[in-house]
Amino acid sequence: MATRIPRSALFLGLAGLLPFLWGVLTLLSDPAYELGYNALGGRFIGPYIQLDYGRLILAFMSGVLWGFATKAREGQAATGYALSVIPALWAFLMGGGGPVSAGMNLIFGYLGLLALDWQFWRWGLAPAWWMRLRLPLTAIVVACLLVGVVR
Repeated sequence: MATRIPRSALFLGLAGLLPFLWGVLTLLSDPAYELGYNALGGRFIGPYIQLDYGRLILAFMSGVLWGFATKAREGQAATGYALSVIPALWAFLMGGGGPVSAGMNLIFGYLGLLALDWQFWRWGLAPAWWMRLRLPLTAIVVACLLVGVVR
């Protein structure tokens, strides 16, 4: 089994960080904020892009976990399917409130997702390289969301 992260998965995973990083930049830089607001609108700056995109990615990751569950057998498959819907439900149910509470809930959602990633990986349903990709991506997402929470 290859443990090297495929280039396409690594590239797309890193590209998926851009909205989170852009949100941080527009929180910390007035010129970036103004550029983003004037060019893209209020939904694409500060915590708003992080929160909207963060909910979307949690739902997407539910689909990824569902795909892993299709590799399981019998009872483990049922457990995998049940676990796989948790990130999407979390994003739907816990994404409201103000930017601080929504940001904290997303942080908890991404940490919970990491635990689910680990479980699916431990069961041998995720690729051997999965956690080598997910750990740094999750750390960066959580750090970006923290900036939005404390700013």
